[in-house]
Amino acid sequence: MNSESQLPSGYPPKQGLYDPAYEKDACGVGFVVNIKGRQSHTIVRHAMQVLVNLNHRGACGCEPNTGDGAGVNMQMPDKFLRKAATAAGFALPPVGEYGVGMVFLPKDAERRAAFEREFAQIVHEEGQTLLGWRTVPTDNSSLGATAIAGEPFVRQVFIGRNADALIGGDALAFERKLYVIRKRAERAIRYNGHEEGNRFYLASLSSRTIVYKGMLLADQVDAYYPDLLDPEMEAAIAVVHSRFSTNTFPSWERAHPYRYLIHNGEINTIRGNVNWMYARQSVLESELFGPDLEKFKRQIIDPDGSDSAQFDNALEFLHLAGRPLHHVAMMMIPEPWSNHESMSPARKAFYEYHATLMEPWDGPASIVFTDGVSWARCSTATACGPRATT
Repeated sequence: MNSESQLPSGYPPKQGLYDPAYEKDACGVGFVVNIKGRQSHTIVRHAMQVLVNLNHRGACGCEPNTGDGAGVNMQMPDKFLRKAATAAGFALPPVGEYGVGMVFLPKDAERRAAFEREFAQIVHEEGQTLLGWRTVPTDNSSLGATAIAGEPFVRQVFIGRNADALIGGDALAFERKLYVIRKRAERAIRYNGHEEGNRFYLASLSSRTIVYKGMLLADQVDAYYPDLLDPEMEAAIAVVHSRFSTNTFPSWERAHPYRYLIHNGEINTIRGNVNWMYARQSVLESELFGPDLEKFKRQIIDPDGSDSAQFDNALEFLHLAGRPLHHVAMMMIPEPWSNHESMSPARKAFYEYHATLMEPWDGPASIVFTDGVSWARCSTATACGPRATT
């Protein structure tokens, strides 16, 4: 495998005093929700305004119009996607019966088509139905030269749910299958030495959420993605992020949000955390993933991800393997509990038990996460808890 193919597009290889393993950031985070679960375009517009208000928490390079990264992770906007799919020439099944991926691809049309064919083959092998592709409208007129140099070709892929090929009948069975498809595609395309393979990146692939992000300033996001201005782009949950990549290189892939979280701060223990995850790979078992686990268990952590991305990788896997999202977050970011005199015995017992399973991922100032159904905010000083919107 070509080691440089594992670097995000635009990143230099390890050299001198620079090592991409030390990429960290300190950023601005925000979220807007309707606690009754009512979707509206107002939630999306308010989220975009929150993002603009976080402009001071993001950063730009020597070009004032090239940002470190910004974006939004929102609940599945079914009404808009249904309209967009019809315009692209295919129909969608009911909400929950399809997933959508936000895919970064090379600008070269021939190479892009080859990657899409390989992705389609993986979808077929996993027993799901590829419904169609849609080119996402973008407008880079406000972007600086550095952002444009790394700009991907953005496509959406729609995948129909086939219950007969899923493992288990629970609410996350389809999400797990989409996760397997994404992991297989990353291994086959991004990490397999393909020319421009590092240009292939799935910002999200889910039946519950979708991510619009990029190497953008906060006020460039909805200008770059006109989809976000459409009145039928509706959600009840939207989390936004403006990135400040401290002494690091920005990229389109490393912009937040990730598939579940947005993060402000640094994971100070990231090398140990990732190494422990690697050490556990050979003994992992999961009834929910079943035989699918063997297809990805040695690539749970993306080797070229930032500290936030790798935290998201672990959070995502542990959640899909059966634990509620807030449960996983409390495992990974425990409160200071050992000498906490006023903490309830039950909560202290929770942390003490899970300390035998998972070491703390120490350092985040604030993390907000959502699965498109519920959301929560936590840090090393406060416990996580679910906030349902339905």
